[in-house]
Amino acid sequence: MTALQQRIQTNLGRIRGHIADAAARSRRDEANVRLVAVTKAVGMDEIAALVALGVADLGENRVEQLVPRAAQAAAAGLCPRWHMIGHLQRRKVRDVLPVATMIHGVDSLRLLEEIDKRAAAASLGPVAVLLEVNVSGEEQKYGLRPDETPETLRRATALPHVQVRGLMTMAPLAEDAELSRPVFRGLRELRDRLNESGACGHPLTELSMGMSQDYAVAVEEGATLIRVGTALFL
Repeated sequence: MTALQQRIQTNLGRIRGHIADAAARSRRDEANVRLVAVTKAVGMDEIAALVALGVADLGENRVEQLVPRAAQAAAAGLCPRWHMIGHLQRRKVRDVLPVATMIHGVDSLRLLEEIDKRAAAASLGPVAVLLEVNVSGEEQKYGLRPDETPETLRRATALPHVQVRGLMTMAPLAEDAELSRPVFRGLRELRDRLNESGACGHPLTELSMGMSQDYAVAVEEGATLIRVGTALFL
């Protein structure tokens, strides 16, 4: 095993341990939490090491990097599930659809409609998406306001080539992970209210929240997808 592989294995073991501990504290099954390894700052050697260690879900922030990365990985015989986790522009939807297993940052009805249109044109089945919600209310962040999410979700149900699986958010960057807890709790409570209202027609099961600095708190608050990069590769 190379030094790179050893470092990633050590970091991955620590992260998985933190996930297990956080799940136990909140009386959850750790199997219901998926690690999405954010690979935007690393190369193919790191990607190959992750896949060899059983990490099945990889995330990229930019379409211009995701598309060639996925092709390069496939050429090397690597077949992870790719997640588009950054802001997605409508003009780039056509490029990302053949590659992404799930699109996390869907923040408008217009983007949902573009995904639906492009998926129909490509004869693709329903595209798995998450609605991005700006729970913290920060002006510089993308995302739907919590109060406009129910109507956006309701209108998304009329789009046959889109399937909303859940919600996604980003907490403010802070050294103290506990400062992220109200944001994560707010997203979970919004998801629960949407499910109780029957706004979607099917249960919203996914909550994408938590990054390297606060993923354990996110798991305690119900995250099913955590997006971790730095903690894997340092």
